[in-house]
Amino acid sequence: LEIWQQSLPPNHPDLAQSYNNTGTVYRDMGNYPEALSYHEKALEIQKQSLPPNHPNLAASYNNIGIVYDSMGNYPKALSSHEKALEIKQQSLPPNHPDLASSYNNIGLVYENMGNYSKARTFYERAIQIGEQSLPSNHPTVQKRRNNLERVRALRFLKLPESEPEPTVSVRFRIAEIEKLRFRFGS
Repeated sequence: LEIWQQSLPPNHPDLAQSYNNTGTVYRDMGNYPEALSYHEKALEIQKQSLPPNHPNLAASYNNIGIVYDSMGNYPKALSSHEKALEIKQQSLPPNHPDLASSYNNIGLVYENMGNYSKARTFYERAIQIGEQSLPSNHPTVQKRRNNLERVRALRFLKLPESEPEPTVSVRFRIAEIEKLRFRFGS
């Protein structure tokens, strides 16, 4: 990053890519404020140097959305992922795998918000696109199928307001879902 900063103009797209890569490293380390800072720097450079519907802008919005989701700021995560999806819809063919990725990311945010019905809708769209654009046994498609099955199961575990403590049967179902999550990954 330091080499790029010294040798490139401050708004060069390659510098933005380095900021995004650095942000991803900080995100993977769990340092979300630092990750967000780097991803936002990348986005600002890209806004100045790229057309408004360039796929790299979508990638930056996606990265920002992932960080906000990790931080539990679901409204900002959703907004960022929706911007990424909008750009991808303008710049990519309708069955491009990157569109499926955005639908899946929006589904993840809705799932984290506890809105399983909306999560299911977005997961279904991600799977539909994935099945059209990737081999049927592709691991990404299978992971999205697992996401869909998880929210279908979680929908039935939402406790009514009148039942603050889970019953034995609900606890058993939760344990079954946790076993599935462990076996298939989340």
